[in-house]
Amino acid sequence: MERSKKNPMIERYKQYLRLEKSFSANTLDAYCKDLYKLKAYIEAEGKDLLDVIPDDLHHFIAGLHDVGIHPRSQARILSGIRSFYRFLLLEDYIASDPTELIENPRIGKHLPDVLSVEEIDAIIGSVDLSKVEGQRDRAILEVLYSCGLRVSELCNLRLSDLYLREGFIRVLGKGNKQRLVPISPRAIDELQRYFEQRANIVPKRNHEDYVFLSFRRGSKLSRIMVFHIVKVQTEAVGIHKTVSPHTFRHSFATHLLEGGAHLRAIQIMLGHESITTTEIYSHIDTHRMRDEIIGCHPRNIKFGKEQR
Repeated sequence: MERSKKNPMIERYKQYLRLEKSFSANTLDAYCKDLYKLKAYIEAEGKDLLDVIPDDLHHFIAGLHDVGIHPRSQARILSGIRSFYRFLLLEDYIASDPTELIENPRIGKHLPDVLSVEEIDAIIGSVDLSKVEGQRDRAILEVLYSCGLRVSELCNLRLSDLYLREGFIRVLGKGNKQRLVPISPRAIDELQRYFEQRANIVPKRNHEDYVFLSFRRGSKLSRIMVFHIVKVQTEAVGIHKTVSPHTFRHSFATHLLEGGAHLRAIQIMLGHESITTTEIYSHIDTHRMRDEIIGCHPRNIKFGKEQR
């Protein structure tokens, strides 16, 4: 995703880091990338970087935590933001530093694992398609990562919730809250391949509408089975991390943020915000949001290149 039009103030800050702090090109890019995350978030709230107050920063950091960004990464982002506001104070852009009383996120001993794009590729690619359930399992892993679903949301996904032509699925989340989630061309492709085999399953009564079915029993797939699928495929490629379906969700959010997606869009995708359908349309147009999520997702970028 391309950044919005260059901000003169941020460009001056970049020059300051290059000349006075002697930062390398990689460090400069990392600082500015994090700063543009804040800029996008603040502008979505109808404010300017110069108008930021501590509460805005608290909400921004809380949003990073909300979508599963690790405290160490949160601390790195906050470090860059602090540096920026110290520069603004030094250059008389602002009268007080809004970061002064902001505490660093606590970094606990347990670090939740996030999979790299390469590890995700390896896990999904390891599924044995010669097995009767192979294509189903591959579609499950692809949907988990491409849509960032909770395992319960995946298990309860229904055929009537799929709007594949429009590129969306309807998800019933916690508290029976519905949300629209973009689904990538890659995930759609894997689902359609699975549907060819699903046609051979005789669904159990009242389970006809569930997307993912047991080949033996014809019933909707259980949470335990999805955990088992993830465990088997992770072990198959020799990844020594604690990996569960939730790891795919964490990785989804982390990769999107790293790719430049809007924090608020990620929160909506994950179902972490109490936002009505009307509010979704008033804050972020759903089709623009879909383009943003699809455009920033590394798996989709790769699939797009493969299709050319």
